[in-house]
Amino acid sequence: MRCVRIGLYADVYEYEAGKNMEDGFEPYHNVVMKGWIVTDNLVKVTREDGVMVCPYIKHRRGRTFINEGDYIIIEEDGSKHACGKDKIFKRYQKVEE
Repeated sequence: MRCVRIGLYADVYEYEAGKNMEDGFEPYHNVVMKGWIVTDNLVKVTREDGVMVCPYIKHRRGRTFINEGDYIIIEEDGSKHACGKDKIFKRYQKVEE
């Protein structure tokens, strides 16, 4: 859906596994062992080989792992962000097309 924030347009999509919305995956055990983030609500996908992985998006500050219920925001310049369902529509307004 098309949204706007402070005059800037963005496309906003609720994350769905298997739709190629992420930029990559990190094995879940790496995320846990490296202690990067709180892992309670992370999206976890089990691959055919049995390895559990967590999807992420890349941006200028590094990686953001995607949590359950997150929305993926794609800015007009192509940069991506993730935002929780509790904040997305406080930050972005839907635009009628």
